[in-house]
This record gives sequence, structure tokens and C-alpha cells, in this order.
Amino acid sequence: MSYCKFTCEAISEMTRAATGRANRCTSSRRLDGQTVIITGANTGIGKETAYQLSLRGAKVIMSCRSIARGEEAMTDIKGRNSGANLTLFQLDLASLKSVREFAQQVSQNTDCVDILVNNAGVMNTPELSTADGFEMQFGTNHLGHFLLTMLLLPLLQNSPKARVVNVSSVGHLAGKIHLDNINLRNGAYSPFKSYAQSKLANVLFAREMAKRLGPSTTVNTYSLHPGAVHTELARHSGGGQLGDKIMGSMFLTPELGAQTSLHCILDAGLDGESGFYYSNCQRVDNMVPAAVDDKMSQALWELSVKLVNLEPHLDLPATKAS
Repeated sequence: MSYCKFTCEAISEMTRAATGRANRCTSSRRLDGQTVIITGANTGIGKETAYQLSLRGAKVIMSCRSIARGEEAMTDIKGRNSGANLTLFQLDLASLKSVREFAQQVSQNTDCVDILVNNAGVMNTPELSTADGFEMQFGTNHLGHFLLTMLLLPLLQNSPKARVVNVSSVGHLAGKIHLDNINLRNGAYSPFKSYAQSKLANVLFAREMAKRLGPSTTVNTYSLHPGAVHTELARHSGGGQLGDKIMGSMFLTPELGAQTSLHCILDAGLDGESGFYYSNCQRVDNMVPAAVDDKMSQALWELSVKLVNLEPHLDLPATKAS
């Protein structure tokens, strides 16, 4: 059923992109003086998000695996917005050491983070391992962002009202969390199976974090599907130049693909919501069972804490309802 729904949603997404019927963020909210961190800000949706938020007065910390590519992105953004307040720090989400070094660098430069956009990711890679031995897509897309978020949580809690935005995918519809073989070893690996698991993990992470933070928190969490977007994310999917041209004609531009991220970052109507999933700038309540499985979200959280060796004082206790 989940694969069927994924296929239907994917076709719907491509139709929406091809016909130009994608919704846009309508919020006029300013972010003057607020600190925003965006992972993977050197290209695609992340770069466009950084540009759009710079126009609203945010102090944007761009995290990129390649400093050279990050500097190119900064130059481009400042060419479009000369007043952009941008800072660039190196971050490789496939290395927990790099994640910790990045978080330390952030803490040395600011005492408050208002918005964290967990945007970076890899898709449909060959079977590879992170620096710490985890399967590449799960390790990068989920574990790297999990550790980053938890390390930055004290700074997020220093904000009067903070948001954590996880860029997931419609691919979560076909996902399953393989707790007994989270790295999909011993022949269990396939590129899309791994990707779907990691994107489901993004959704469950936002949901579980919202529950653990509780209703009185000043930190809200969101997950989202940006749409079928023509970015470098699909570089491992094949197709060559012809495939790239087809994607360019049928998929959303990064500017349109950033709209649901902007909606979750900015929209005042979401001030009282936390832990939900959004697509095309709208909340999705008809979720597949795997995406609202509270027992699995708790188990995934506990496994993630162990895998990244999270310091006990940074962990959040489970709620009785979990």
C-alpha cells in the first residue's frame, strides 16, 4: 500500500511541477536579527532558502561540505542581495566528528539559534559507509542531522521561539525502519530502500522530538516534502544529460522547491503546531501508518542516541504516551 501511495504521489508531484501548480509561501514575516542555520546551503533548495531568508534580514549560517563551493554560493547570493548577512562553516554530515566540530564552532559564534533547517541530504547512492561506518544515506540524512539538532538544542532553547525544519521527501511513504539491520547489511541494501528509510526517519524524528519537548516548549519541529525538484540530489540516479534535461523540464526549480521549507520556517499559522509533516505548503494529516508509529519513533530515537553516542544531559526523556 505504501509503495502504491508513493507512486501516486510521485506522479501527482511531477504533474504539479509540469503544470506550474505548486503553491508558494505567502508569509511576509521578517527575520531581522535572527540566526538561521541551513545545512547543504551551497546548492539547490538549501541555497535558495539561504537567499530568501537573507532578504528577510536573517543572519544565515551556511553549512557546506565543501568550503570552496560554499564560497561560490555566498558570492552568488550576495550578487543578488548585497545586504545578505552570511557566514560559512564547513560541515560533513557523514562524519560525526565534523558535526561536533560544527556545533562547537556555532556555539563559539552565537548564544542563540532561532531556526535550524536540516536540508542537506544524499539520494540513491551506491552502498557506501560514512566515516563512522554507518550506511551512507541513513548516516547522512538522519544520524548526522539528529546529532546536529541535539547538540544545538541548548542554543535553540535560548530563542524566544525556535523552529527545527527537517527536509524529508515523499519517499518516506515507501519507507520502513529496519531496527534489526539499520545499515541494511548482508545483501539487504538497495539505493531506494535506504533512501526511503532515511526520509521516514526524518519524519519520525520531527514527530518524536515534538512529543519529547512537550506542549510548553519554545522549540517547534516540522518535516516536509519539497516537491519533485531539479537539484543535484538526484546525481546518483543516472540518466546522463538527457535525464537532466527531462528533469529540468518536468521538475520544480529550486526556487519553487524551497517554498514549503519557507512555509515551515516562516508561516505564523504554524506557531501552534509541532511535529507535523507538510507538502506543497500545506499540512498533511492523512499519513501512512509507518509515519505516525509512536513505538517506532521512540525506538528510532533511542537507537539514534546510542549510535551517535549522545551525551546523556543532551537527551530528551520519553513521554508516557510514546
